[in-house]
Amino acid sequence: MNRVVRTACTRDCPDACSVLAHVEGGRVVRLDGDPDHPVTRGFLCERTSRFVHRQNHSDRLTTPLVRRDGTLQPASWDEALDACARALLRIRQESGPAAIFHYRSGGSLGILKSLSSVLFDAFGPVTSQRGSVCDGAGMAAQRSDFGDVDSNDLDDLRNARTIVLWGKNPFVSSPHLLPRLREARHAGAAIVLIDPLRHRAASLCDHVLQPRPGGDASLALAACRIVFDRGWLHPDAASCCDGMDAFRALVMSRSAEAWAADADIPVDDVMALAHRMAKQAPVTILLGWGMQRRPNGAAIVRAIDALAAITGNVGVPGAGVSFYFKRRAAFDTTLLDSRRPAPRYVREPMFAADILTASHPPIRAVWISCGNPVAMLPDSHATIRALTSREFVVVVDSFLTDTARCATVVLPCATFLEDDDLVGAYGHPYLGVVRPVVQPPGQARTDLRILQDLAERLGLGAVLEGSARAWKQRVLRAVPLDRLEQQPLRNPMAPRVAFEGRRFPTASGRINLLSSMDIAETPASPRFPLRLMAVSTARSQCSQWSPSEPETELTARVHPDCCGRIADGALAMLSSELGVMRVRLSRDDSVRRGLVVVPKGGSPSLGRGANALTASRLTDLGEGAALYEEPVRLDPEQP
Repeated sequence: MNRVVRTACTRDCPDACSVLAHVEGGRVVRLDGDPDHPVTRGFLCERTSRFVHRQNHSDRLTTPLVRRDGTLQPASWDEALDACARALLRIRQESGPAAIFHYRSGGSLGILKSLSSVLFDAFGPVTSQRGSVCDGAGMAAQRSDFGDVDSNDLDDLRNARTIVLWGKNPFVSSPHLLPRLREARHAGAAIVLIDPLRHRAASLCDHVLQPRPGGDASLALAACRIVFDRGWLHPDAASCCDGMDAFRALVMSRSAEAWAADADIPVDDVMALAHRMAKQAPVTILLGWGMQRRPNGAAIVRAIDALAAITGNVGVPGAGVSFYFKRRAAFDTTLLDSRRPAPRYVREPMFAADILTASHPPIRAVWISCGNPVAMLPDSHATIRALTSREFVVVVDSFLTDTARCATVVLPCATFLEDDDLVGAYGHPYLGVVRPVVQPPGQARTDLRILQDLAERLGLGAVLEGSARAWKQRVLRAVPLDRLEQQPLRNPMAPRVAFEGRRFPTASGRINLLSSMDIAETPASPRFPLRLMAVSTARSQCSQWSPSEPETELTARVHPDCCGRIADGALAMLSSELGVMRVRLSRDDSVRRGLVVVPKGGSPSLGRGANALTASRLTDLGEGAALYEEPVRLDPEQP
């Protein structure tokens, strides 16, 4: 029977689209965007519209795998789950729950995925994760400044006179922003792009600035210096900001010309930016996620927050610094989050190092879901060593990823088209219902059923008891589930204007301004003179490619002046202190000198993946991953 089922995408993306899945003969044959959804508006990104290929791929895992005699071999669910339960119970008894590490990443944003934390909290609590490879520095920065992290409603963009895309490429990362940006521009708003990379978003913009990578903080402080020098400080700045004297001293420690030179931006362009912020308000700044993945990532975000704060562009319609929407605000997280501190934590960006050095007790077992850390975390080969040297590793996934190849047991799970869940977006305030469009293939199961079956074997069956629908009703506190099932609903707890009236949940009720910043230059290395940037693409959702990952070499885009004698289209060797990878060179004069730009999320097993070359480093706040600071070089491929 042919039918169309409305569901929602739970993959790691800010848009959390409402999806119309077309089913014929028990198979999904096409995915469309829901025309009745206020954000999706009838279209999907390339990654999701082509997900059907991945959904029906012959490489889908359809049976559990258990390692026997060194190889992963098919097994029954009873054998696989019994082995998991025996190992977890034995290790807990012998070494305590800290010897078990539970790792859940953001590969699925379904709220019921958090139930794995509920189970492992009841079982231990066990070693847990901390920090974030994705947004750790940005979240910590805005919590420091504003006391919380949230954004104005997307409809509020119509109130902005200027919109700044700061490090953000909506064509790749937030495609459903594009209609709103075009509408705002048609209504008269100016749009400015600030990004080291010149990309397709420049076509929307009135002005484009390309600071040096990591120079965004200096650019913001240069604009602040002009604001102070010209007397453009907003009248309410002193009353709504704490730390103004220390911040002013930081800004005045360099001239506008010196700050601008550090950002590698002409001072006239900085003047234009400062004038827009102060005199063409209200200004909405839409932050991307790449800039805060640097050693000074939190300082960058805090400097931008401060520029908005002193020009009055926070807490009023049409103005704000948007980094994240509180996607869990509609849910009762007291049912999902641990009520007891973990005995210790593994910092996500230091995944391999923290596992390998853990002692008293060592980490003996690792449970992994909603993630592919070998591909997505820095120092891929160390991650492989960390996992393959553990006594027992379980990976829950729908494909045999590079991480799953390291496992003792692999448990096949459902995709978002086979799942039963709820989702909140981090790019808008609408809530989504995830419905099972088709049944999982073969013996694959939903994450909830896997956890419930494991819980029974661990003697904790009552902890996760209940159907998916019952759990959805328990955790959804903002709106009734039956209403949400009938139509898209905005989270009523989401603000129309974040921090409206310039009221902030900080200790003083005011914005905390940045007071100091490490402005030391990163020394250049003659051996590794370039910097590596692995950026999102329209064809991949982190390490999930649509329709499938190319098996050819990564394309490395480099300015012609930085290629030496390597010809356009030639094979070359890209190397760092950690290793070497073959790439195909693309001479591209839109790339800043000194950068090598490659797609992120490739598989090390295919000879791809920038994280095989990227060392583990932490950001200045939030235990984020400083992924964009890896020194590299390019050499011709040797015959």
